[in-house]
Amino acid sequence: MCGILAIFSPEGQPIEVQNFKGSEHSLRELAYRQSGKQRHRGPDDTGVEIIAEQGVALVHERLAVIGVETGHQPLYSKDGNISLIVNGEIYNYVELTQQIAKRLPGYQPKSDSNVIIELYEQHGQELLQHITGMFSFVLYDRRTRQLLVARDPFGIIPLYMGKDLQGNLWIASEMKCLVEVCEQLQIFPPGHLAAGTVNHLKPVRYYQPSWRQLVPNNNVNLDELRRQVELAVRSHLQCDVPFGALLSGGVDSSLIASIAARIMRERDPNYKLRTFSVGMEGSPDFEHARMVAQHIGSEHSEIAFNVEDCLDGVRDLIWHLESYDIATVRCSLPMFYLARHVKSTGIKMILSGEGADEIFGGYLYFHKAPNYEEFHHEMVTRCEQLHVSDILRANKVTMSKGLELRVPFLDTALVDYVMNIRPQDKIPGRLNEFDGECKWRMEKFVLRQAFAGDYLPDAVLWRQKEQFSDGVGYALIDALPVFAARHVTDAQMLLAEKRFPINPPKTKEGYYYRCIFEEQYPGDAAARTVEKWAPRLDWGCPEDPSGRAQAAHDKAYGKC
Repeated sequence: MCGILAIFSPEGQPIEVQNFKGSEHSLRELAYRQSGKQRHRGPDDTGVEIIAEQGVALVHERLAVIGVETGHQPLYSKDGNISLIVNGEIYNYVELTQQIAKRLPGYQPKSDSNVIIELYEQHGQELLQHITGMFSFVLYDRRTRQLLVARDPFGIIPLYMGKDLQGNLWIASEMKCLVEVCEQLQIFPPGHLAAGTVNHLKPVRYYQPSWRQLVPNNNVNLDELRRQVELAVRSHLQCDVPFGALLSGGVDSSLIASIAARIMRERDPNYKLRTFSVGMEGSPDFEHARMVAQHIGSEHSEIAFNVEDCLDGVRDLIWHLESYDIATVRCSLPMFYLARHVKSTGIKMILSGEGADEIFGGYLYFHKAPNYEEFHHEMVTRCEQLHVSDILRANKVTMSKGLELRVPFLDTALVDYVMNIRPQDKIPGRLNEFDGECKWRMEKFVLRQAFAGDYLPDAVLWRQKEQFSDGVGYALIDALPVFAARHVTDAQMLLAEKRFPINPPKTKEGYYYRCIFEEQYPGDAAARTVEKWAPRLDWGCPEDPSGRAQAAHDKAYGKC
């Protein structure tokens, strides 16, 4: 995983760099400077290509995980006319390499990303139907002056587009590279591609699964579900550097760690997976993570923090996160603290359990779903908003320390399989409300059932959903509103909608985060890139994003 930046002149002519505020240098110097704002994403190497006569600049900030010695970017076609910069991993590159070698004998890619060039030469933009992985990339063909921009189906890898006052197109992994120079800004949408010239470049959807529109009616097959999850984890273990797994003690991260440990022991019976958990002393997550680590035989580390440790990092976090959403900031603080420690151990890639709640309906507010159809449509909505919530958090927070995070639950084939399971098999709650059966089912029931046995201790396999920001220690979530209130007055809150007409904050905590964001990312265009994560108010859910705000939580606020 890395960082990319590209600049394209609208007319394919040299760019007038001197028109940029504060820049009296060359296009190369401008591109290098702006990309430097995301250099934390690629601490191992920076690659630059300038095609001055066509007004093109490509910059790649590299975190070397696969093809460590050979994967310098930009990558080029054999004739040198196609240039490519990629952020991410192509998980089926081994199979694709074998297929390409049949057509091009002796073909040896320098990294997993090389296959994109050969597939483009063979299939054009249809190459997106052949690759699986987490990615965003920019490909430029200097012969035709055409470019191809694409992002993975769920937006695991971030990507932003903008235009400056000259009409030059800017593309970058993080918004901070663009906000200073671009008057127009937007998120490049997940599951989309844009092909053509700069003046005729419009993202179109290439990933169009049937479950986006239709409520499925396929019965769950627990054996097949288990097989699909295990295949997803196996595909995500391709790595040429030390790696580990985040272990919160919840069912999602614990299953990923357990499966990964089993697979790695197939290769080396003495292998010990490195696992990491974060929390406050006595946090619910620590207790359960220890159970899992002992059960799977991992080499486990606990990183303890206090409230002040996290509060110290709020301002730096929002700069990296590029969001002021309350739920996103809350969940990010412990991981922000954890990522630095994990990277200091020499680990460069980490596995995590993000995505399971979206595809299995695991959030506690899903207990309030009024019917099967609404339940399914809400899962679809959550999948389509991952790139502005949980996945945005997971990617940007870990990459702030040059640490690559992989999320097997968002493997495209696995998501398609799970989302095509009928909602009747996944919905949590009191089922007699829907089908006359007097029984209760906990969230992510089919996932837990599929891995019943010796994968995890029962206390973890059947542990109630605990949102990450809650599970690391309830005191942190209790402290954040109090901390924010010290920085925001009642008078300021009365004028919140006037000061912030775009997504006006409703609490002092939200107002405080918004003020920090505005200092770092001024302007309406930046503010509009942020979306709010909240439970469904029309289902009778409280607006507070904490899991403890939901009535289904064992330690809900009202029950404490």
